[in-house]
Amino acid sequence: MAPIDYILIIAYIVSMAAVGFARRVPGNVSAGEFILGGRTLTLPAFTASLVSTWYGGILGVGEYSYRYGLSNWLVFGVPYYLAAFLFAYYLAGKARRAEVLTIPDRLDAAYGKKTAAAGSILIFLMAVPAGYILMLAVLIEMLFGWPFWVGVLAGTIFSLFYILMGGFRSVVRTDIYQFILMYLGFIILFIILVTKYGGLDFIVSHVPESHLTWHGGNSGWYIAVWYFIALQTFIEPAFHQRCYAAKTEAVARKGILLSIVYWFLFDLLTTSCGLYARALLPDLSNPVSSFPALAQAILQPGVYGIFVISMLVTVMSTIDSYSFLAASTFGRDIAWRLFGVPENRTTFYTRVGLVLCAVISIAAALFFQSVIEVWHHVGSVGTPALLIPVLAAFLKKGSMSPKAAFWSVILSGGVSLIWLLSAYIDPDGTYWLGLEPIFPGLAVSAGMYLFSFKR
Repeated sequence: MAPIDYILIIAYIVSMAAVGFARRVPGNVSAGEFILGGRTLTLPAFTASLVSTWYGGILGVGEYSYRYGLSNWLVFGVPYYLAAFLFAYYLAGKARRAEVLTIPDRLDAAYGKKTAAAGSILIFLMAVPAGYILMLAVLIEMLFGWPFWVGVLAGTIFSLFYILMGGFRSVVRTDIYQFILMYLGFIILFIILVTKYGGLDFIVSHVPESHLTWHGGNSGWYIAVWYFIALQTFIEPAFHQRCYAAKTEAVARKGILLSIVYWFLFDLLTTSCGLYARALLPDLSNPVSSFPALAQAILQPGVYGIFVISMLVTVMSTIDSYSFLAASTFGRDIAWRLFGVPENRTTFYTRVGLVLCAVISIAAALFFQSVIEVWHHVGSVGTPALLIPVLAAFLKKGSMSPKAAFWSVILSGGVSLIWLLSAYIDPDGTYWLGLEPIFPGLAVSAGMYLFSFKR
């Protein structure tokens, strides 16, 4: 990179620190203030924070667009738009009316302490951003040539330090700043690509035919599986937290609907840039590097630095939000609910949880070294364990009994975990019966719900 690129990146780091540390939250502040910012989240802040938080897998999107083209929209776009739309209409208002701080609070109100305790451990593990720390480290390694472990440590420390002091308000302030930067870099790249090489005609003549089909060369069943994976949206801690923090029910509902529009626009930018990368760099040995490689090939100094910042903030905005979610789950739900820590110490133990989250993230990133593996394993166990009990907790008619909800969380999560481990036992590395672990767990949870509902 040119000196101007480094100057821009340093300026970004300094300005991020300034935004994050703009207001330090004292240790004796209430849990509602530290975890939800006093429930004053406005529509612009809600939208910017949710949009930037839920789009951290930028290298994965680049890889998929490079390999399979427009199919990226049907895999990483449409199923999540649909799930978010349903969340907005059926859950957002109810979540805001619940006047709780976390998902386990909701489970406690519906089913009791045991179910909430089991759910809090799962939510903590699901929120730990190990996959995104790993992605940030890979990005740092690609861009700067630093050793992988240095990227893991540097990315974790910088992404977490300012929220240690400022809580949810720091997360939202930095998310708004990062929201602007993530769009800026990709808009500039897209405009330069269209101006220099042309539009749709250039793409059609330079990418494989399969890249312009709905399936991208994959089976319909493979794509359908992602629609089941997208069900995780209904138990997504980032959605619930922002709905709890929203100023009104209308802000929660409209914020999610507006976020869908912004995700659609960003998917337009990233999928298009992925297609250009396939057209201009058809022989990339590692498609994960498609966006960095494309930027290096066509952007001038200064502009390249802006795009590098755009990629960095897309990942970092997710890391800080999920780290805070994991930390608040530890401080509010694990320390308070399981170990009887006084509620006025929630803020202190949330900060302790942030440090614990950082340690687990670093260890997992160094151990797995595969973003997809981290996402797959955590989602395959957490989603079937929590999906139906959390959804049922919002129903006046059709909720589960406390006993059934507890055993649903334990048994469905346990079955999925055992099914997941079967691939490590099998010499061929395949799951029992060839089934993905999420499906047996969902079947157990659905069976428990139907049995409880019938009774």
